[in-house]
Amino acid sequence: MNLLALVDCENFYASCERIFRPDLKKVPIVVLSNNDGCVIARSKESKDFGIQMGAPWFKVKEDFLKSGGQVFSSNFALYGDISSRVMNVLSQMSKKIEIYSIDEAFLDLENLALESHDAANDFGVYCRNIVKQWVGIPVRIGIAPTKTLTKVASYLAKQQTHHPSIFSITNNQKDIETALKRVPIHQVWGVGRRLNKKLSDSGMKNAYDLACSNIPLIRKKYSVVLERTVRELRGERCLAMDENPAPKKQIVVSRSFANKISDLNTLSPVVNDFGVRACEKLRKEGQLCSKVGVFIRTSPFRTQDRQHQTIKFYTLHQPSDDTRDILSGIRWILPKIFRHGFCYAKAGVMLSQFTDENVLQYELFEQINGARRNNQLMKTLDKINHSSTQVNFASQSKIGFTAMRRANVSPRYTTSWFELPTVN
Repeated sequence: MNLLALVDCENFYASCERIFRPDLKKVPIVVLSNNDGCVIARSKESKDFGIQMGAPWFKVKEDFLKSGGQVFSSNFALYGDISSRVMNVLSQMSKKIEIYSIDEAFLDLENLALESHDAANDFGVYCRNIVKQWVGIPVRIGIAPTKTLTKVASYLAKQQTHHPSIFSITNNQKDIETALKRVPIHQVWGVGRRLNKKLSDSGMKNAYDLACSNIPLIRKKYSVVLERTVRELRGERCLAMDENPAPKKQIVVSRSFANKISDLNTLSPVVNDFGVRACEKLRKEGQLCSKVGVFIRTSPFRTQDRQHQTIKFYTLHQPSDDTRDILSGIRWILPKIFRHGFCYAKAGVMLSQFTDENVLQYELFEQINGARRNNQLMKTLDKINHSSTQVNFASQSKIGFTAMRRANVSPRYTTSWFELPTVN
C-alpha cells in the first residue's frame, strides 16, 4: 500500500504574520477573533506563556503585553492568500492532493517509492524545506499508510528530534503498534471530549488500546464511524482521498458588530455587505441558490438589555447567483424582522437550496426571464474585486464590509497594491 502524507502548517496565523516581520521570530504572538474579542491563534511562545485558545483578550491583555508579546487582529485576506500559495507548492509534489483545511492537506505519495523510514523522512525534509523556502511557512509532516495514522504521525512529529517536525509510520505492523502506544486516546482523530470519556471509562488509555478493541462490539456500542477509525489505526485504509470535495449546501456570512446598532438605516447597508460577500462565495462554488435568509440578534451577554433574535427566509422566483437578486431578497426580509428599541450585536446572511449553475429547472408557467441573472456582469465584478474591493453596490456600507473593531490588523502584504511591504 502506498503511503499518505499530512502536511500541517505550524501555528499558521502566527506564522503568516512573521513572514514579513522577521523581528518577531521568537516573540510571543496571538491573533484575535472578529472585533478583537478572543484569542484564536497562538505562536509556540504564547502557548508556553500559558495563553489558552479562546481566552477573552481583555483578561490576558495586560500580562501578555507586559511580557513583550505581540497582538494582531485577524487578517484573513493575508491568511487565505498564503494558504493558497502553500497548497500550490504541495500540489506540485503529488498528483493527488486533498485540501483538508486552510492549513492542512493530505498528499497521496503513490508516485514516490517510500518503503523505508529513511525514504519517507527524506521526502518530509524536502517538502518542509521547499515550503519554508518558497512561502516562508514552517510545516509539520506525518507520513503513514492511512489518514488516521497520518494524524497520529503528525502528533508524534511534535516530539521528534532527529528530523524535527517530521514523523513516518511504515506499513510494518510492529512499526504501527509502537507508534500507537505513544498516543493518548484523546489525541486520536475523531475522538472528542465525550467519546474520550466513554472510551477512558472502558479502560482504554492510548491509541493502541483502541486499535486492539473488538470491531463488531465497537460498531454496536458506538458507531460505524469509530469502527472505521479502529480499522484505520490497524493500517486498513477506509477513508479515501477526496480530491473534489462535495459542493457546499449552505453559505453563511455573519459578523458581530464593533458597536451595537439600533437603527434600520444603519443596519441595512451592513447586512447588504454580507449579502454581497455571500454571493461572491456562491459564484466561486459554481452554484445557484433558491433561498435567502437573514438573521439578527442582540447580545445575550448584556442581560440588562432587552433581547431579540430572529431569522426569516425569502424564496427566489428562480435559482440565481446574481447579487442583485439576493440583495432584493434581503431588502424584503430585513424590515420585516427588525424591531425598534433593540440594540443589535450581530447579523448574518444565509444562502441555501443550491443547484448547479449549469443546470436550471424552470417552472412550467413562470416567465423564463424572471431572474436578472447576468453571468458576464457578475464575473467582471468578481474579477475587478478579486484582490480588494474596487466596485460596490450603492446599497452597501460606506465604511466597508467588516464594520468590525480591528485595532491591530497587519497590512495585506500579498493582495493589495497599496499595502506592499517596503524594502529599505
